[in-house]
Parts: sequence; structure tokens; C-alpha cells
Amino acid sequence: METIEFILYVADQARSAEFYEGLLKTSPSLNVPGMTEFNLSETVKLGVMPESGISNILGPAMPHPKKANGIPRCELYLKVSNPADFIERAIQLGGKKISELQARNWGDTVGYIADLDGHVIAFATKK
Repeated sequence: METIEFILYVADQARSAEFYEGLLKTSPSLNVPGMTEFNLSETVKLGVMPESGISNILGPAMPHPKKANGIPRCELYLKVSNPADFIERAIQLGGKKISELQARNWGDTVGYIADLDGHVIAFATKK
């Protein structure tokens, strides 16, 4: 694999792009109607795509993504050196705290938030 990209379907692309730009403290590498992308590393990207755009692609074969807003469907598990800073920044930007930052039995210290569309994001570091 050359590049891995995780794409989140969002209600409002501009609002989510602003949230992730503030959260990740990085400008988008691509920001055009229908897709905003952030480089997380040399080979990993995070994209936000409007629900309306992906529903046009998926058509009637799948339910409209807005029907699942707030229902956990995936988790972004991001290992960072300062998870508390990311959690606090996410909350200040309108995210919702799900679980406090704490030591977990798998060896990481992790806290969980939900972004503006209810996608679950874990910020973790090794104990």
C-alpha cells in the first residue's frame, strides 16, 4: 500500500474541516467541494466528505449516511504524545467527551471523544 486514507462522512464539510484543522493543528492538504484531506503522516490521510456526496455515489444500494449520525460505526485510534491536549482541544472545538483519559488494560492510556458528527476518536499513549 502506498497511502491509507480514512474518510469520515459528515453533515457539514466546512464545519468538520474547521474542527479537524483546529484539532490536528494542521491545514488541509486538499480542500475542494466534496473532500477535505489532512495528512496524518507520510502515508496516512484523514478525509471528511459530505454525506450528500457519498450518498450520490452509493445510491440506493446503501442507507443514507445521515441515518447513522451519532451511532458509533468506527473508531479512529490516534497515538499521540499528549492525549490530554487533544481531548481538551476537541471539547473546546465542539466535540463531546465520551470517556476520561485513563490507563487501560491493553497497555495504553486512552481517552475518547466524539467529533461533531458522532465519530469516535481515541487519543492514546503508552502507559
